[in-house]
Amino acid sequence: MEGPLEVLERRRRLLVAGDMDAFADLFAADGVIEMPFALEGVPARLEGREAIREFSAHAGRMPLEITDLRTVQIHRTSDPEVVILELVSVVRATTTGETFEVPCIQVFRIRDGRIVLFRDYVGVGSVPDLTAA
Repeated sequence: MEGPLEVLERRRRLLVAGDMDAFADLFAADGVIEMPFALEGVPARLEGREAIREFSAHAGRMPLEITDLRTVQIHRTSDPEVVILELVSVVRATTTGETFEVPCIQVFRIRDGRIVLFRDYVGVGSVPDLTAA
C-alpha cells in the first residue's frame, strides 16, 4: 500500500497528465474536497468520489492545462495521515498560450492509500481573468 507521499506524487503525475478519472480514483469512496477560497462558480465542497469524478471531468474540459505542480515544501504532522503541502500550480490557458502560477496550501488526510480529505487553499488572486480568453 502506498504511503501519503507516494499517493501525492501519483496525484501530481496524474494531474499533469490530465488523467482526471484516475485522479478521482485516488479518493476514498466517501472522500471530500474542500476549497474554502474557491473561485466564483466553483463549489466550496465536493463529497464522495463520484462527485469528485464528475467535477474533475468537467474541470478537465476547461481550456486550462496543468503543466506542473511544483512542491515548495512538505510538512509532516504528528498525525501520520495528515500532510501539508506548499505548492505552486503552473497552468497554461490553452486558448491564449498564457502561462500563470498559482500558489496553494493544500492539506491532505490520506488513509490506507486513499485520499480521505483534500483541503485546497488556492491563491485565487493569482488566477487571471479567463473570461476574456
